[in-house]
Amino acid sequence: MSDGDLRKVPVPTAETAEFWAACRRRELLLQRCAACGHLQFYPRLLCTACGGRELGWTRASGRGVVQSFALVRRPVSAAYAAGSPFALLLVSLEEGPTMMSTLAGAAPESAEVGMQVVVVFDDWPEGVTMPRFRPA
Repeated sequence: MSDGDLRKVPVPTAETAEFWAACRRRELLLQRCAACGHLQFYPRLLCTACGGRELGWTRASGRGVVQSFALVRRPVSAAYAAGSPFALLLVSLEEGPTMMSTLAGAAPESAEVGMQVVVVFDDWPEGVTMPRFRPA
């Protein structure tokens, strides 16, 4: 297997470590700004609404709506061949932020705009737990 055949896994940083730890506990977290209350995803150093630096975490419901999707039929490398084809989703969470992930528990071709979804978590052999979405 070449380096190009290794699955890419997220590497936690100071900003994302709590998010990935929560995924291992099967919880979906969003950052919340202490100054203005804005919720955001993906984790960052600053609030995207007010520039505040005091960011905490709040548990999300895990519910959302598919805003857009793409059917991916060709894996980017051999490491992803077993999971192809798949539906790549853009999900607007009930709390406001948008996440990109994949469809779980249904045929990729069943994805559709407006589909109600709920988060589920997949444990990867590489030691990371990934949030995905299944039909609600």
